[in-house]
Amino acid sequence: MKVNGLNVLAAFLGGAAVGAACGVLFAPEKGTDTRNRIAEAIRKRGIKLNSKDMESLVDDIADELQPAND
Repeated sequence: MKVNGLNVLAAFLGGAAVGAACGVLFAPEKGTDTRNRIAEAIRKRGIKLNSKDMESLVDDIADELQPAND
């Protein structure tokens, strides 16, 4: 089985999303604080995105987590 960079990135982002979801479940905060924490976690892991792509990814992750907060 051949592993390419895209698969590794997708797995990494999936893991980051699960980690972010666990963080939100155990320490709920305001939405803006949650978005800032997700963005910082992504940056700390060395994922380089322009600001528009970063905002889009953070919004997607935060939207996925929204039902968990209801």
